[in-house]
Amino acid sequence: MTNFNAETYGMTQTNNQDVFSSWVNDHSDVLYYYAIKRGLSDQDAKDFVQETFLSAWRGFDNYREQSSVRTWLVAILRNKITDHFRKAINKVSVQSLGSEYNDHAFFDEYDHWKEGMHPKQWSVDLTNPAEVNDFRRIFTNCTAKLKQVQNIVFIMKYVDDLESEQICKELGITSSNYWVILHRAKVQLRACLEKNWLTN
Repeated sequence: MTNFNAETYGMTQTNNQDVFSSWVNDHSDVLYYYAIKRGLSDQDAKDFVQETFLSAWRGFDNYREQSSVRTWLVAILRNKITDHFRKAINKVSVQSLGSEYNDHAFFDEYDHWKEGMHPKQWSVDLTNPAEVNDFRRIFTNCTAKLKQVQNIVFIMKYVDDLESEQICKELGITSSNYWVILHRAKVQLRACLEKNWLTN
């Protein structure tokens, strides 16, 4: 995905550079797609991967192999992305995200779909690779229509499987703002999927 040249950043040649270069070769693509799946643009994803390797290079001597290299690099990248979205959320009027829809018409106070408001059955044949790929394409297109802050909250909840309290803490948002962001995302995704997948 990307070439990382230590000399580009004014880094001194060391005996560790060959090892570090192998890290770049082995893990660049994984880091890039991790960033892309969190709603970053192609260029932003590449920039974050570069920043991740820069941070890893600076902390190279502190790496103690207590976790795999990939786990360590992903943790660095994840922290950078979280910081990015924490700053982005501070610039967004969270209440405006829910202004077009009344989320309470769909969900109860326990964060569950109300009776009769459940989404229709997705009906994806998991044994059919072509159908699965088609669904993934449509789902990706639908998530791309979300605002970045909606996308990251949705991913942290349903992909990273983080608890709501942890998401609020990491992003620096209140529980009420978290609810607005998440449910607005769910309503938008529901509408998009029902229009582009369930009508096919």
